[in-house]
Amino acid sequence: MVPAATRERLRSQLLQATATVCSLAALSAMLDPDRIATRLGLFLVGVNGYSQFYAIYVGVRFATALLALLAARRGDQPILGDLTALFILAQPIGRLVAAFAIGLPQGVLLAVCGIELLVGLALLALRPRGRLFSP
Repeated sequence: MVPAATRERLRSQLLQATATVCSLAALSAMLDPDRIATRLGLFLVGVNGYSQFYAIYVGVRFATALLALLAARRGDQPILGDLTALFILAQPIGRLVAAFAIGLPQGVLLAVCGIELLVGLALLALRPRGRLFSP
């Protein structure tokens, strides 16, 4: 059994690392969308294609980063860390749904999916003891 203070410190550090990684990923996507899209197997076509890419890979990533940062600083409100975990876990869950239709992701995206799964589950595992998603 890990002491509560250690769990809180580890969760805060993981949330801070998540905020950093999400911010860097969003910044990278914003600065060079074509290179990032190509590495992810995406083809950006027209205004709508770029708009959708920016919405997801810049907007949602920055929002996740801000939520993770807020959760790291407000350890007294574990719901914020829980929401961050759900945002992160939504991605591998979506990829799992896609896997039934077209197969698992490949290459870099498969590794990213594994990391997302580990981070999301670790955030939930490190939450303060008590009811899940409690304030």
